[in-house]
Amino acid sequence: MSDAKKPLLEVSGLKVEFTTQDGTVTAVHEASLSLGAGETLAIVGESGSGKSTTAMAIIGLLPGNGRVAAGSITLDGQELVGASESTMRSVRGRRIGLVPQDPMSNLNPVARIGSQVAETLLAHGLATRKDVDAKVVETLEAAGLPNAAERAKSYPHEFSGGMRQRALIAIGLACRPQLLIADEPTSALDVTVQRTILDQIGTMTRELGTAVLLITHDLGLAAERAQRVVVMHRGRVVEQGPAKQILESPQHPYTQSLVRAAPSVAMARLRPEDFVDRDGGADAAAAKDAIVEFEHVTKQFHVRGRREPFTAVDDVTLAVPRGKTVSIVGESGSGKTTTARMLLKAYPPTSGTVRFEGKDVFALSRDEQRQFRQRVQPVFQDPYSSLNPMFTIERIIEEPLAFYGKGSRTERQRRVRELLDQVALPTDMARRYPSELSGGQRQRVAIARALALSPDVIVCDEPVSALDVLVQDQILRLLGELQRELGLSYLFISHDLAVVRLISDYVAVMQNGRLVEAATSEEIFTNPRDPYTRKLLASIPGNELKIAS
Repeated sequence: MSDAKKPLLEVSGLKVEFTTQDGTVTAVHEASLSLGAGETLAIVGESGSGKSTTAMAIIGLLPGNGRVAAGSITLDGQELVGASESTMRSVRGRRIGLVPQDPMSNLNPVARIGSQVAETLLAHGLATRKDVDAKVVETLEAAGLPNAAERAKSYPHEFSGGMRQRALIAIGLACRPQLLIADEPTSALDVTVQRTILDQIGTMTRELGTAVLLITHDLGLAAERAQRVVVMHRGRVVEQGPAKQILESPQHPYTQSLVRAAPSVAMARLRPEDFVDRDGGADAAAAKDAIVEFEHVTKQFHVRGRREPFTAVDDVTLAVPRGKTVSIVGESGSGKTTTARMLLKAYPPTSGTVRFEGKDVFALSRDEQRQFRQRVQPVFQDPYSSLNPMFTIERIIEEPLAFYGKGSRTERQRRVRELLDQVALPTDMARRYPSELSGGQRQRVAIARALALSPDVIVCDEPVSALDVLVQDQILRLLGELQRELGLSYLFISHDLAVVRLISDYVAVMQNGRLVEAATSEEIFTNPRDPYTRKLLASIPGNELKIAS
């Protein structure tokens, strides 16, 4: 191969090991891949597949107990395996940039955004104390931040998720690196913000001639944004090739399972046989036999420093039919979670009425409230923070039963075993703690806890957004099966329309606190009427790509 055709990045036979209390664990087995200058390569796979570990080995940021045990990593012909720390410090930032996954934990919460960008520029000699402020503004503007001079004075908590991610992009590309590693850069963002951020990365890297290594569990996003895809499973590269070829004709069984499971890819395929029957033809707001009703509900919050209250939910009327799933979708700040929390009695409405079985939930007697709390249960977004880490799984599931005085201790333990079986978890898991479970297992425990009191309605607030596509698919199937068996009604909150299509009977679309459209799932996805709904649908990664049958 001539020098002109040599890859910018070449990884060959990479083996990464971690030293643990139980001995040495191999996280990456003989992985090989290459990336050309200006090219975008995506590594896809579920949690534990080795994709992020491979990326961190390339940039030399493995944890203290991790090491490259074998193989080679070259950047523009320079061997990085075995390089000194001083060499790697000169490579990081200047030649390899990084946009990490979680902007809130990767930005210093007590330092202004501008000073964090300035730190990178000064460390690599790309600015002087005299001109650094101007360079910071220039860098933030290039990353698409409006009013960059003012925003540079802000702290991370004053930014939205999308703005924080732009700040990380600015830092990652500040030194005009040859290679940018983007590790799940948009997984916590709404689809419209996600598209904006990915477009920004694409524009900047094209202008700079930077190659991109995109780490993601979303095969649709990978196929849309990358020229080539590498699929990893249990630390091994199981398949790689042109992105569309991988999507349209996956060869390895694991890749095939990813394509089948990923809702961002499979959104065009309704699977009613896996979930509840569709009635069709009725508007969600006018559905008969409603178990939950929101009637002209408005919620305002008084914000310090503002004369006028902030309207989070604005005159929403919506119904949840008995035994059906109504999903509320929209971007962050659209009011969807606030609406759900009013049903859970976390917030009283400023005006309007929230009814459960025809009764105003904020005018219930003490006995009625006690019954209501048992019949309406939540499942939250983050399976890591919603379970008490000090309790065993048995105690977590048993707690609501004990609180409401349901049965003897022996009867409650029997009920816990029944619930574990119902959510397809082994009964011996009762003795474990949340830290010993995977994310999908934890979310199953959260669902079991919600089912403990035999509720009629479950409020699911982004219940699968923190999970990999395969686990996501399992949880959605479980929710569908439980609905069929138990006659449950779901109020499902999500920013992911692809997920929503797989599970919903009706869909309500919210924007800036207002309900802009509500109809059957089929109508929303095949004949959206509102421009905002069409914008959301157009933003789903891979929604126009052909997929394997």
